[in-house]
Amino acid sequence: MNILLTGGAGYIGSHTTNIFLDHGHRVAVIDNLVNGHKSLISKKAEFLNCDIADQDRVSHFLEKNKFDLVIHFAGFTRVGESTKEPEKYYNNNFEKPKIFFKCCLNHGLNKIIFSSTGSIYGNVNKKNILETEKPNPLNPYSDSKYRLEKYLIKLSDEKKISAIILRYFNVSGADEKMRSGLMTNPDNLIKAICEVATKKRQKLIVNGNDYNTKDGTAVRDFIHVTDLAEMHMLAATHLAKKPETEIYNCGYGIGYSVQDIVYAMNKILDKKINFEYGPRRKGDAEHSVANNEKFVKRFNWRPKYNNLENILKTALNWERNI
Repeated sequence: MNILLTGGAGYIGSHTTNIFLDHGHRVAVIDNLVNGHKSLISKKAEFLNCDIADQDRVSHFLEKNKFDLVIHFAGFTRVGESTKEPEKYYNNNFEKPKIFFKCCLNHGLNKIIFSSTGSIYGNVNKKNILETEKPNPLNPYSDSKYRLEKYLIKLSDEKKISAIILRYFNVSGADEKMRSGLMTNPDNLIKAICEVATKKRQKLIVNGNDYNTKDGTAVRDFIHVTDLAEMHMLAATHLAKKPETEIYNCGYGIGYSVQDIVYAMNKILDKKINFEYGPRRKGDAEHSVANNEKFVKRFNWRPKYNNLENILKTALNWERNI
């Protein structure tokens, strides 16, 4: 396949680029490098340094190339920042992609995989969240993603596109070959723990210890980024052959509390991470764990890296490398 991928200089986009290239596909990356890092983009991928809303340059690029489908990652992802600068998030994560998708449609590119988020569900008082759960975004980041989901479903209802929407839960870990990993994100728990472990950060602040969970800290579903990248390849291979529109959760269906993660890292390091409890963070859900059965059954998916120790060790190795 020939894949167009936006946001390929980012954490998940760069991993997914590598996975497609590893399997013999071609990839072209569009990224404006506002938050991305050029060093993460494989030399084997074609790269256009461009904003997705730059209609002239995107149109020219689409005229030159014939793509089988587009995978849209480009977007701002920091929950805390989104609560302080909501308009920045709505513009970048909703308005700009609408301009980009219009360009794609004008050039016959109508198969889309969209990088969404499990955080659109908000607080769900159930053990594992199904795709049919009514969305209740708690912050502008999640809401901007949900708005774009609805826009894509509208285009699909109008028979203009086919789209697979992937709702990620907490993406973690790094490429085992150390080609790619998370460079920066103040909101990412495992990134923060690794920074403390490598003495780049003095201590970890755990946001809230008064949640209605086993130890008072929030519970999350942590999925290794390489498994997530392979989920994109399965979805793309399917969509290229059978145009349809579906939504899938991307997680392991296992919940770990923030305190679980801290204790697991203590075990790996054989010493205690310096941490303290702080207030809850605005826009955070108490419990967010995926029901992944729909994706597992549809694609006969078997994760390869669903091991908390592996997630933490690859993230720690990456942090030591950068």
